Amino acid sequence: MNIKQQLIKKDKQNVWHPYTQMADWINNDPYEPLIIEKAKDSYLYDIDGKKYLDGVSSLWVTLLGHRNPKIDKAVKKQIDRVSHTTFLGLTHKPAIELSEKLLNILPKNLTKVFYSDNGSTAVEVALKMAYQYWQFKGEQRNCFLSLKNAYHGDTIGTMAVGGTDLFHSKFKPLFFKNYFAQSPYCYRCPYRKNEVPFPNNVKNFKEHKKIMGCSGQCIKEVEIILSKNHKEIAAAIIEPINQAAAGMIIMPKGYVKEYAILCKRYNVPLICDEVAVGFGRTGKMFAIEHDGVKPDFICLSKGITGGYLPLAVTVTTNKIYDAFLGKYEEFKTFFHGHSYTANPLACAAANATLDILKKDNVLKKLQPKIVHLEKELLSLYKHDKVGNIRHSGVMAGIEVVKDKKKGKAFDYKLKTGARVCANLRKEGIIIRPLGDTLVLFLHLTMTNKEISKIISAIRKQLDKL
Repeated sequence: MNIKQQLIKKDKQNVWHPYTQMADWINNDPYEPLIIEKAKDSYLYDIDGKKYLDGVSSLWVTLLGHRNPKIDKAVKKQIDRVSHTTFLGLTHKPAIELSEKLLNILPKNLTKVFYSDNGSTAVEVALKMAYQYWQFKGEQRNCFLSLKNAYHGDTIGTMAVGGTDLFHSKFKPLFFKNYFAQSPYCYRCPYRKNEVPFPNNVKNFKEHKKIMGCSGQCIKEVEIILSKNHKEIAAAIIEPINQAAAGMIIMPKGYVKEYAILCKRYNVPLICDEVAVGFGRTGKMFAIEHDGVKPDFICLSKGITGGYLPLAVTVTTNKIYDAFLGKYEEFKTFFHGHSYTANPLACAAANATLDILKKDNVLKKLQPKIVHLEKELLSLYKHDKVGNIRHSGVMAGIEVVKDKKKGKAFDYKLKTGARVCANLRKEGIIIRPLGDTLVLFLHLTMTNKEISKIISAIRKQLDKL
C-alpha cells in the first residue's frame, strides 16, 4: 500500500467531511477521494502531482489565486510579530488598520466593525445585535424576515433565517419565529406566466415583472409581510444579488433596492449578507453597490483574507452601536465574542488582500473577463441539457436538466450533477454541484483561457448525458 492509499484509508476510518454523504465517500461514489498537496495561481495539485483548475475558488474563498506572493509575505511577516492575541480588552495594529480600510470602501453610514471568524458568526452577530437593539429601545421584536431559498450559515440562529429546506428543515423545532417571502428564482418561480429568458437579458426589475408576467409578486410578498408584521420584526436579511448556496439564484437588477426601500419604509433594519458575494465577485467591490443600497448591517467573510485564513466582520451604524452604550452596571455590553476574534494573521492577510485589490486595479482588469465569461455561458446555454444559466460577475450556476423545453429535472438518484463534476476531475477541473446545478465561482485573477477551458470541458461532459 503506497502513501496515497494509506492516507485515503486513514481518512475513511477517521474523518467526517462536511456536506458529504460518507457512505458514498467510503465507496468512491462518484469519485475517489482527492488529496491536495499544494496550490499555485488558479491550480490545485494532488499528491500524485496532477494539476486541477480550481473552478470554485476552494469553496468561494480564494479571491486572488493560490499562493499570492504579497499575501504570503504579509502573513509570514506577521508570524514574526505575534500570531494570536485575544481581542477581548486588547487590540492590535492589523485589526485597527483593517477596520479603517473597510470603512473607507463601505457605504458611509456603516461606521463600526465587529470581528468574528466565519460567515455564520458574522450573520449571527448581526441577528443578535438587531434583536438586542430593539430591547434597548423598549420594543419586543422577536422575529426576522428572510427569503425562501436563503442560506445564511449553519449555526442555529443563521439556520433559523435560512430558507433552504434541504439544509434546515430537520432543525426547525430549534428555531425562533420568522417570516419568509418568495425569492426571485425566475426559472422556477411559482408566479411566472411567461417563458424565462437568460437572466442577463433582464436589465432591471421593472422589465423583469413584464417579461415574467408575474407583476413582481415576490417583492409584493415582502411588502405584505412588512406591512402586517413590521412591529415584531427585528430585522430583514438578504443575500444581495445572488442566493449562492441555493444554486446561484441571481436577482434582477433593482430587486435589492426595492427590498431595501420597503425595509426603510417600515422601519425594519436591513442586514445584507455579502459573505459569498463581497470583494469583487459581482464585478463591484460589494454587491450592494449595483443598486446603491445602504444597509444597517453588512456581513463579510470568505474572500476577505484572499482565502488564506478564517476571518469575518459585521459592520453596522452608529445608531445601532450607540444603543449599546451605558454604565457598567446597566449591562448593555454586547456579550458576544470568539477565541480567535480578529486573529492578527488573518487581519494581516486581509490587509494585504485589500491593498492588492486597490493598487493592482483588480476590479478594472476583471471587467473584460466578466464579459468573456458571459459570452461563453451564452454559448453553453444553447445546449439541450442546459435548462437555465444564472450569472453575475465571476459567479454562475448552470442548471442541468433532462428536458430543456419543459425544464424537467433528472432523477436525483442518478446524481447527475455529481457525476458530471466527477468526470470533470478527469479533465483536470474541479467544480462542485448544488444538486444538478453546476457552480462556477472563479478567482478574480483567472485568465480568459482558463475560463474557456472550464466551459469547454463542461460542454464535453454534457454531450455525454
